[in-house]
Amino acid sequence: MAEAIFVIGAGGHAKVIIGLLKALGQPIAGVFDDDPAKKGQSLLGVPVLGPVESAREYPGLKAVIGIGDNRIRKRIAECLRDVNWVSLIHPSAWVDPSAQVGEGSVVFAGTVVQPDVKLGRHVVVNTGATVDHDCFLDDYAQVTPGVHLAGGVVLEEGVMMGTGSVAIPLVRVGAWTTVGAGAVVTRDLPSHVTAVGIPAKVIKQRH
Repeated sequence: MAEAIFVIGAGGHAKVIIGLLKALGQPIAGVFDDDPAKKGQSLLGVPVLGPVESAREYPGLKAVIGIGDNRIRKRIAECLRDVNWVSLIHPSAWVDPSAQVGEGSVVFAGTVVQPDVKLGRHVVVNTGATVDHDCFLDDYAQVTPGVHLAGGVVLEEGVMMGTGSVAIPLVRVGAWTTVGAGAVVTRDLPSHVTAVGIPAKVIKQRH
């Protein structure tokens, strides 16, 4: 029998993680969350055991971070360095055998990940997204539902591609930049900005 996995976080993103684990037939040991009101409750039938810090009480535990916020995901990964982070691929996703999926990364239902794609650590490829050949998604990047990345796109660390956004071939999006829902990235974007529209234009600096 497969070893049970813990989920870090008890919000909406964690629900989708739990659904993925159930689709894989993977036992789920419990959930950690810092909201004290959630301790002793359950999330889709999985018990909430206590704060994230209490994960340290389970030596060698295997876990996945069920939190959509990229910065929080990074903070937790750096705080819990002794955790064995697992990567997950939904059974309805198609991931080419040549693609690389880093530790803690999650590929959700209905996605397509094409040849020679590289996903870093704790990357999220969300429902119905497509990532074409030779793309590189650095650590903590996220493509939300319905995003389409053409071939050779680079998303640097922590990039958030909003729902239904698109990137044309070979563009690069700088670290910790957010691309708004429905935007079309037609040229490189700098780091730490928000860009929206068709074509995507920078509207705000981020820190």
